Amino acid sequence: MHSSAVFLIEFGAIILGLGLLGRLAARLSFSPIPLYLLAGLAFGEGGLLPLGASEEFVAIGAEIGVVLLLLMLGLEYTASDLVSNLRTQYPAGIVDATLNALPGAVMALLLGWGPIAAVVLAGITWISSSGVIAKVLGDLGRIGNRETPVILSILVLEDLSMAVYLPVVTALLAGTGLAAGSVTLAVALGVAGLVLLLAVRFGRHISRFVSSDDPEKLLLVVLGLTLLVAGVAQQLQVSAAVGAFLVGIALSGEVAEGAHNLLAPLRDLFAAVFFVFFGLHTDPASIPPVLLPALALAVVTTLTKIATGYWAARRAGISAKGRWRAGGTLVARGEFSIVIAGLAVTAGIDSDLGPLATAYVLILVVLGPLTARYTEPVARRLAGLAGRRTAPAAGGPSPAEDGEAALLDQDPVGRS
Repeated sequence: MHSSAVFLIEFGAIILGLGLLGRLAARLSFSPIPLYLLAGLAFGEGGLLPLGASEEFVAIGAEIGVVLLLLMLGLEYTASDLVSNLRTQYPAGIVDATLNALPGAVMALLLGWGPIAAVVLAGITWISSSGVIAKVLGDLGRIGNRETPVILSILVLEDLSMAVYLPVVTALLAGTGLAAGSVTLAVALGVAGLVLLLAVRFGRHISRFVSSDDPEKLLLVVLGLTLLVAGVAQQLQVSAAVGAFLVGIALSGEVAEGAHNLLAPLRDLFAAVFFVFFGLHTDPASIPPVLLPALALAVVTTLTKIATGYWAARRAGISAKGRWRAGGTLVARGEFSIVIAGLAVTAGIDSDLGPLATAYVLILVVLGPLTARYTEPVARRLAGLAGRRTAPAAGGPSPAEDGEAALLDQDPVGRS
């Protein structure tokens, strides 16, 4: 009885604290993810007040949080969206993966962590945060901007890539040897491909089976199906996250919209628990030794993400202002990076990988909304300064005027 009372007190305090942190983040107009991570650091190993009775339940809640995060991402896209994005935007996806995964892989090798850690850190630095970016676009009133479809296309391609990347990482982290690992990887990719094919070919039938006018029944069926598929996927070394993501893709139309509305509060609750759980298993004392590499990695991958967005928007015919906005918006990292790092920490790959990922995400989840807001005006100012230095002695428009005119091009939707 006493232990159950302690559990209720601890878990109630966690949920209450997360609610207050979320409210604070909303008032400050930035993502609550860094506050959740800091809360986990405060109450975890080496923190101010380590948890006891509720830690096991928090671990289960964290697993559900990952499943719901990926399910909700999948609900944002239909099978036709995925096929269309693959056909038209795959060059941007290739550039994105090359520019942003390579720094993470190089950093892991420079730190002497080995090739498996290099694959893991490459994924952490590659994937932008769909949740943070979606919130930033809404907060800045840019949903209707011409560059926004380019941003969303890159995010869709990254999410799709996770359906292949996560099974690869899961097989590598299993450490079952070359032969067994190859079989595990082949099974994982085969299952992921099969589920994706079923989602594309039979998504309407699956939606019809799940559909219900009763919100209670719809919630139970969708949640139950997702957890079931996620569990089977994990048993087959595919990753529960990928299974949940593919279930989301398979659902479409009114079913997807209804499920999204019903599951959003649950997603927010368990996703917050997930970020806290990741912080719980990171000793705050382990962060300072990796802070410099995390900061260097954040600086490099901020520049590579801006370059990615600029290139993709230019390829789509967007004006200079929109190109800079697209690049700055893509900088934020968040949920996917923590999911990938969590897999590696659970597998015990390297004791410094978790702290590095935590510090890296903390830096970029705070910096991301700032780069989204200020990359374009800073680029415009720098173009003006560079132009004035090379201005002609007399007569005619200066290069600064030309540069500023290009950067000040109005988007067709009329947003400046």
